[in-house]
Amino acid sequence: MTTPTYRAAKLTQVDSRRLPGKNRFFDGPAAILDVAGPAEQVARLVARWQHHVRVLLTAVGWGDAPIATRLFGGGDGSSSGANLAFAAPLDALYAATEVNEAAFESAKSEVEGGTPLQPGEARFDEAVATLRSKIAAERHPALLALRDACAARRVSCVVDDEVVSIGIGRGSQSFERKALPAPDAVDWSAVHDVPVALVTGTNGKSTTVRVLAAIATAAGCVPGFSTSDWVKVGDEVLDRGDYSGPSGARMVLRDRRVGAAILETARGGMLRRGLALGRVDAAAITNVTTDHLGEFGVASMDDLVEAKVIVRRAVSADGLLVLNAEDPLLVERATRMSEPIGWFSREPTLPHVIEHLARGGEAALVEEGWLVLARGARRERLLPIVDAPNTLRGAARHNVANLLCAALIARRMGFDAHAIAAGMRAFHGTPEENPGRGNVVHFGGVTAIVDFAHNPDGIRVVMEMAAALPVKRRLLVIGQAGDRDDASIREFAAAAAAFHPDRVVIKEMEKYLRGREPGVIPTLLADEFVRCGVGREQLDHAPSELAAVEQALAWAKPGDLLILLAHTDRAKVLARVQELVVADGAPRAD
Repeated sequence: MTTPTYRAAKLTQVDSRRLPGKNRFFDGPAAILDVAGPAEQVARLVARWQHHVRVLLTAVGWGDAPIATRLFGGGDGSSSGANLAFAAPLDALYAATEVNEAAFESAKSEVEGGTPLQPGEARFDEAVATLRSKIAAERHPALLALRDACAARRVSCVVDDEVVSIGIGRGSQSFERKALPAPDAVDWSAVHDVPVALVTGTNGKSTTVRVLAAIATAAGCVPGFSTSDWVKVGDEVLDRGDYSGPSGARMVLRDRRVGAAILETARGGMLRRGLALGRVDAAAITNVTTDHLGEFGVASMDDLVEAKVIVRRAVSADGLLVLNAEDPLLVERATRMSEPIGWFSREPTLPHVIEHLARGGEAALVEEGWLVLARGARRERLLPIVDAPNTLRGAARHNVANLLCAALIARRMGFDAHAIAAGMRAFHGTPEENPGRGNVVHFGGVTAIVDFAHNPDGIRVVMEMAAALPVKRRLLVIGQAGDRDDASIREFAAAAAAFHPDRVVIKEMEKYLRGREPGVIPTLLADEFVRCGVGREQLDHAPSELAAVEQALAWAKPGDLLILLAHTDRAKVLARVQELVVADGAPRAD
């Protein structure tokens, strides 16, 4: 995806889109427009847009629609951006974006000294007549009637441009949008929801989702789950690709084999389209760390937190919002939340966790080497950390956190302690189960970790895991995408350098240059490694990811560890190391 830019020399419409699901601004559908320009002009535009959009909304019959605006920095101090949004009917969202665009053009014209649309003028009347016509053409009373009937019965309604489904998974029924039944023609006794969870965060989303799928399987339930790698129902892959947004969620929610739905929910999908579902049993935020700043108006860490916590809007009254108690951003944000919260933490003595439990709250903790579910003073042991294969006997501390997060979600989804423990024992985190997420393989006396780490926090947890393994030397293959700013790229290298790798192979990532010239990012990385104390003689360069891996393999000797950060050719990197595992005659993957 091309990163939207919010640096502009003049007022510019960056993006205009529909938000069919719950979103950052509203608990229902909306139209949103992103703009950029000189900071002073953007501030004036926002004020005038509020006037012009209210005039147009009144003229088309939506005069009571709530509106929302947000200003944010564009990154260079002199430029800025803004979100301009209003709540809109589900069955008129395309027309709503045109209302928004007309209000923007009118406000922009006024700010720039032109003539805006004015009530009483012929061109205003013509514009309003056109918008009303488009609204009328898009209207779909049967859709609203079915949606309202679902709400009255507390079952989900999932909508896209082609299909409308009621209920979830094995309790779902789907219809073509153009041929919807009347509510009284539906056999509602056959329509119901199944347990659903949303998982978001900067790191750990996919692993947590897959652990939950293993737990559901251990409980005898067919899981449907969408991630950034695929959509699966049980053992069947429905499609491969990044399905961490609404389209992947809908594939899961509409599959009539599914007994539990677990949906990786990335910030991009939430900001582009809102949430795929209005009500869930549990939503989790694994952590919030620096990544993807600059996209869709996310200009700061506070903005990123607000993007992640959109999932809270879907938590049902008897549901649970699962948060990382070790994340200071989430701890602070929780003080302004009203949803029921469950904390997970590897540190059981955190004051806010102790206070939460004293009030009868829920948590998942590590106590005396065990993964434990806690509620008030009650404790329920699940299994020793050393018995959970993907923790590498505790060396993979980030996976300990992922298991704790999954445990709280699983309990709220209705799975008992036996199933939770069994699922954790069954999940090994192999390349087949969890590709590119801390996959540890062994061949010829060499150990390799293949991981997708692409931000400072991600690389820290991988290097922390690597530092805990008893090996002679450590080599790191590293690269970065071009849509990060220079400071973020340097921070990425510094996080790795802090663990003193013996050798570093810096790869070019041509597929992810994203506007940068070849060689620029490797130079930034190399300079930062040297600044952090890594000698230039310890650095190598490779023209591609696969070439970097081959350099690493040529360097390795028995007893060494290779940390292979795989991004552009992850499947090929995994296939290459698996070839060596098989050739070694004793396939092993931790």
